[in-house]
Amino acid sequence: MKAVRSMVLVSSDPQSMNQGAQLVFDRLQQELKAFGLESEISLSMVGDVGRHDAVPMVIVYPEAVIYGPVKPDDVHFLVEEHLYKGRLATSLQAPAKELTGRIAWLSARRGTLPAEQRVLLRRVGVIDPNSIEEYIVHDGYAALGKALTEMTPEQVIAEIEKSGLRGRGGAGFPTGTKWKFVSKAAGARKYVIMNADESEPGTFKDRLLLEGDPHSLIEALIIAGYAVGAQEAYIYVRGEYMLAQERLRTAIQQAHEMGFLGENIFGTNFSYDIHIHSGAGAYICGEETALIESIEGKRGEPRPRPPYPTTNGLWNKPTLVNNVETLANIPPILHNGAAWYRTLGTPSSPGTKVYTILGNVNATGLIEVPMGITLREVIAIYGKGMRNGATFKMAQTGGSSGSIIPASLQDTPMDFDSFNKAGVSLGSGALLICDDNNCVVDLAKVLLNFFREESCGKCNPCRIGNQRGFQILSNIAEGVAVLKDLDDLELLAENLYQLSNCGLGQTAGAPIKDVLKYFRAEVEAHIRLKVCPSGVCPMSGKKYHI
Repeated sequence: MKAVRSMVLVSSDPQSMNQGAQLVFDRLQQELKAFGLESEISLSMVGDVGRHDAVPMVIVYPEAVIYGPVKPDDVHFLVEEHLYKGRLATSLQAPAKELTGRIAWLSARRGTLPAEQRVLLRRVGVIDPNSIEEYIVHDGYAALGKALTEMTPEQVIAEIEKSGLRGRGGAGFPTGTKWKFVSKAAGARKYVIMNADESEPGTFKDRLLLEGDPHSLIEALIIAGYAVGAQEAYIYVRGEYMLAQERLRTAIQQAHEMGFLGENIFGTNFSYDIHIHSGAGAYICGEETALIESIEGKRGEPRPRPPYPTTNGLWNKPTLVNNVETLANIPPILHNGAAWYRTLGTPSSPGTKVYTILGNVNATGLIEVPMGITLREVIAIYGKGMRNGATFKMAQTGGSSGSIIPASLQDTPMDFDSFNKAGVSLGSGALLICDDNNCVVDLAKVLLNFFREESCGKCNPCRIGNQRGFQILSNIAEGVAVLKDLDDLELLAENLYQLSNCGLGQTAGAPIKDVLKYFRAEVEAHIRLKVCPSGVCPMSGKKYHI
């Protein structure tokens, strides 16, 4: 890669593109050429930089100066002042405000480390995602080279086991253990699948990785294939993520051209290829067996388990299925070592976690923080406190399939074991923060409505149970329910968990359990007093029927 004096990035998120980012980029190309700077300055577009108040944005490195909003007519002055004369174009600088998700070096405190530590997102917004050369400059494919030339597949798996990495899709299953299962499964043909069907409402952490650092995921897939003895990999990506698909295709092509994919990678006997499969928008296909059915060209419905994909997966062959965030941890673990990785997070849940923050906080966006941070710290430090000074009431974690966390649990460490002991789940990483103007009955009703719409209908408990749960919650919200309905809700939630065929139905009852456990008085107020304490529910007296 040719050394350049400066790197210029233009924001290319949907809002920036709607505001004329492409025109700004084209004008920059023209002006750099006019000033004779095209050979000295790298120009590229970058995804969402986490700030939308001043788009389109132009970021100039190594100074890390942020300009915005930049119009095409501003470009001549920007190039002349900053890139030609070496002076900051101060009149074009973005208002002083932290980039959401930018590294915040805060003082470490005893027993916790609230400061953001970028491991997975360290290249996002810094490199051109369409440039394999820039990825290589930032230690790209070093872990793959180490794995293929210095380690056996067994040693790779052992290192992942030592790291303590647990699946980031929500269940927290030990990643090294799953890899070992696939490695030891009988069969000459094996597959690896990256689950990039990010369909949990409010979750977009995988999208940022896919769009901002696609080569890190290609590298992780190759390492995973080498470790478990697979010959091919599939990336099952959400159909709406068109930009992510485009950048993944570019990354795969560049990896082929560089010899990181194809035959005899790094001069070894290992050969490997990666394919992209676009999903069709079904939430159920986030479940691994439904996803496998979809890749095979069938209707996306879950398979009975056992057998599990580790022995009978894609085309009935042993298959490793990991989600995007889990795989993104693999290159840094191999590059820096398992001991380094265990310095982050907690002993039982090492590493970092990427969260989406939404709701009634002053700052929303994406953060990467050590496992074990508390919800109180997330709200105070990264959310910049509750909006309008409101009182924190509850948080919903992990999209629809997560838990509803009451204020009484906001000091519980956010790691798998601590949350499990508290009777709640961490989920995939979406944090919907709610103040006391939100109603728990309304929230639960919205979630059950989502589940009944997205249920594939294959099993009766899920198909009928979610419809019945939505009916009862709707009647509570309308002020026509009776106390016995709460007993029916509790039984329904337990049956959903015990009898449903897959994770969708099994987690659908979680919001019901949380609402009745932590907010029962508020629910009973809807029934006994015919009033919604938060003033959200209509109380129209209209009964809802299936």
